Amino acid sequence: MKEKEELFRKIENSTTFRNICSIFGLRSKAVLDIGCGYGQYLKHFGQGSLGITTAAEEVKFGQANSLNITLGNAERLPNDLGKFEAIWANNLYEHLLSPHAFLMNLKKFADEKSVVILGVPVVPKIVSLINLKWWRGALASNHVNFFTRDTLRLSIERAGWKSVAVRPFIFENTLLDYLARPFAPHIYVVAKND
Repeated sequence: MKEKEELFRKIENSTTFRNICSIFGLRSKAVLDIGCGYGQYLKHFGQGSLGITTAAEEVKFGQANSLNITLGNAERLPNDLGKFEAIWANNLYEHLLSPHAFLMNLKKFADEKSVVILGVPVVPKIVSLINLKWWRGALASNHVNFFTRDTLRLSIERAGWKSVAVRPFIFENTLLDYLARPFAPHIYVVAKND
């Protein structure tokens, strides 16, 4: 139980997550949280939000804590989930067997105003940075796909989404975030339904 509490506390204290929620108004939007885990992000989204996870233990925990979490597979989402104002998937995209098909499938759950936000560990352009501890997550052995900032942006655009931002959201200020981007091991791509 202590690990779950720490997981929730970590998200509560995340400046990056706070910046994303603030900029895109996620606290008041109905969000489809794919790969939601125990609901550590879902807890912060607006009414009508739904979390999808593959683990029955996470569903049970989330439902016991009044979170709308259901069992499902990110690559085989049911068609009847409805439309959402935002789609959130953090630390999921790099694990998918068919990432392009996943992005195209998300269009079923989005209207013309919806945004998709994918958080992905990235491989640095400055290759020697990969030797630093905080970059090692990009090459985790359970990742199926590996992205740079540029390939992440191209992936989403080739699936019919229009990228709005590709940045780490360490800072709310776009310029400061731009300057930090080359040293950020985790990037968020935000896109609108095109």
